[in-house]
Amino acid sequence: MENIGALAIILAFCLAVYSALGSVAGRLAKKPFLAASAQRAVYAVFGLLTLASGLLIYLLLTGNYYIAYVAAHSDPGMPTLYKFTAWWGGQEGSLLLWSWLLSAYSAVVMWTNRRRFRNMMPWVTFILMATESFFLTLITFPLSPFKILVAGAKANLVEGQPQGLNPLLQYPAMAIHPPMLYLGYVGFTVPFAFAIAALITKQPGEEWIHTTRRWTIITWLFQSTGITLGMGWAYAVLGWGGYWGWDPVENASLLPWISGTAFLHSVMMQEKKGMMKVWNMVLVSGTFFLCILGTFLTRSGIVSSVHAFAQSSIGNYFVVFLTVGIAATIWIILDRLKYLRSEAHLESVVSRESSFLFNNLVLLSSCFAVLWGTLFPVISEAITGDKISVDKPFYDKILIPVGLFLMFLTGIGPLIAWRRSSLESLRRAFMWPSIAALVLVIGLCFAGVYEHPYALASFGLCLFVTVTIALEFWKGATAIRAKNDVSLFRAAVELTHRNTRRYGGYIVHMGVVLMFIGFTGSAFNKDSTVQVVPGQDFAIGHYNLRVTDMQDGNNDNYEWRTVSIAVRKAGEELGILHPEHRFYKSSNQPASEVAIRRRLNEDLYVNFAGMSSDDSKIVIQAYVFPLVSWIWLGYYVLLAGTLICLVPPKVRLAYARTQFIGVVRKHVKVEK
Repeated sequence: MENIGALAIILAFCLAVYSALGSVAGRLAKKPFLAASAQRAVYAVFGLLTLASGLLIYLLLTGNYYIAYVAAHSDPGMPTLYKFTAWWGGQEGSLLLWSWLLSAYSAVVMWTNRRRFRNMMPWVTFILMATESFFLTLITFPLSPFKILVAGAKANLVEGQPQGLNPLLQYPAMAIHPPMLYLGYVGFTVPFAFAIAALITKQPGEEWIHTTRRWTIITWLFQSTGITLGMGWAYAVLGWGGYWGWDPVENASLLPWISGTAFLHSVMMQEKKGMMKVWNMVLVSGTFFLCILGTFLTRSGIVSSVHAFAQSSIGNYFVVFLTVGIAATIWIILDRLKYLRSEAHLESVVSRESSFLFNNLVLLSSCFAVLWGTLFPVISEAITGDKISVDKPFYDKILIPVGLFLMFLTGIGPLIAWRRSSLESLRRAFMWPSIAALVLVIGLCFAGVYEHPYALASFGLCLFVTVTIALEFWKGATAIRAKNDVSLFRAAVELTHRNTRRYGGYIVHMGVVLMFIGFTGSAFNKDSTVQVVPGQDFAIGHYNLRVTDMQDGNNDNYEWRTVSIAVRKAGEELGILHPEHRFYKSSNQPASEVAIRRRLNEDLYVNFAGMSSDDSKIVIQAYVFPLVSWIWLGYYVLLAGTLICLVPPKVRLAYARTQFIGVVRKHVKVEK
């Protein structure tokens, strides 16, 4: 069976190379049948990689430990869910998942555009399959997931000592976090392929943008979901209480999200005004290469991270791919500069166009800061021989002011008119949001928040943006209510349906506001580490905690020890928390299962860190995290807003319905 899997990958690699070269050869030689066969080869690549993935999953589920990958990432005691997720738990399997997802995306692109863009599609196919060929090279030659163990190792494993999946990955959110993140990483290949194909063929207009807009939004949503799930995993599994540690691999997932966000904003300028064409090409290309860079950082071993895979020899492959790809992209953009001239110019600094420009500059400056902080240890080691790490204070010092300015731009963008705004219109637009923010800031100062100036500014700006968004909905909804005599809520729904991109975008911004509230709450965190015995009390913040009991046991997968902690606040009993400490048998690694009392105002977070050195006391880490639940609430609002953006607006649906009826009537008339 492993031979069939390995053969499927080899055949997929050969067909991907044929598809990439054949599509271009068919286009240049004007042989449409060759180009068509190359595009059909994409479906075969998808089928073969589906077969290979299915076989690997079967080997993991059935415990075929003579396969090196299965032995390294599965064991008989693991639940079935984690045996399945071991598919992407290691280097080889995750690269197979990457390749399979790209083949699936490519197959969908070929099918949905099979009768469109006849000049562009061969080049789109070339870029997609060239990227596919690169990743298939990795799992065909240096990192095959179907390698068989040598005889001696095989005999040892038959006796029952496979290593099993990393305990940190045995968590429900990790069943969907990597696929979501990979759907984001891989998905950005599609808009990049269409953008470069449009440049190569000198396509007039912005048709490639209209084609890939939904791809970009969906991909951005997958990336957002993957990042948020990763934050939730770090918060609930790693035991340190945080959700973001500016880890290099965390940063690697954030970088394409930032540049993708900038592209989604600036591409509207190209659609509406014909501006920022070069900028958009740079952004969509940069986003793609940042995805490849993130994959490289995760797998090369050049950075130290709890998220990274073991060090391997594939780093040089990525360096070559990035070097060739970036050089070719720069050349084609420079060669086509005259086709990327803007059709309009910025008329006023006080305009919506300028707010989009400033928004992009702020996002790109934050992206550069994160990239610099991520690569600085590598650069410093290469120059001085010493690896100098860049920690949280560096990012806080730079990115907190940048984030606050970005929040300010989020608020003023909807209030400024296109082309130019008058002072009177600005006064009317900014009056109520500014008053609301000022009142809140003054109230918080009296409450003592003045000790945290950044938090004070953040809360004020969050309310400022909230009021601007509410006013936008209010103005449109009241007009519809007056005209149609409906409730305000129904009018707001109608308003959103009429322009889903605009008002769905406002809802996305509202989700970001809620997440910023959660981020701001970290300024007021409390933590305490104590060593106690059963029956002993300890306090953190306004909570009083008592360890009441301790139990232990084991199952096929791990040994466990749980403590019961009674929680009281102002004499009121709030319940029992049960943090757990585990020791996984196959991997010989410890792990913690934290207990969290989640509330909108704050989380009480308790981690059973283990026993004291003399095994006489229980080590408990307790934290109070104000407002952290607003981060997860904000994600759900962001998710809803993004899905609304994907819904066709009512005007377009009505137009499409009219066109369809017209075609049907014409057909009936011809039949008669």
